[in-house]
Amino acid sequence: MTMISLWLDIDEKSIVSALQEAAEKLDSAKGEIVLDFVSVPKVDIAALRAIEAIANKAAEKSVKVVLHGVNVDVYKVLKLTKLAPRFSFVSQDGGRSRAEWENRHAKSATK
Repeated sequence: MTMISLWLDIDEKSIVSALQEAAEKLDSAKGEIVLDFVSVPKVDIAALRAIEAIANKAAEKSVKVVLHGVNVDVYKVLKLTKLAPRFSFVSQDGGRSRAEWENRHAKSATK
């Protein structure tokens, strides 16, 4: 089982700063990080640059980045910009919720 070392909620109003925070936290991450895009209806060029920076840093650190809850419009932009293959995607319906992840993470931390 892959260890998720970080789950960050990304929201539309602060997407660039949240992505920059995620990039900074990649230095100490092991396994994979999850970026929750459920609240992001669209991305602009600044957000795309921040997403690309995360992809580059994750590749350097050998950390898997999972984008959770990405909508079709955002996915299409990531695909057009050739960023999509650099991430794993989990749908909002098909993946674990943050509460489930936190519960599982808390249990594994106590073992």
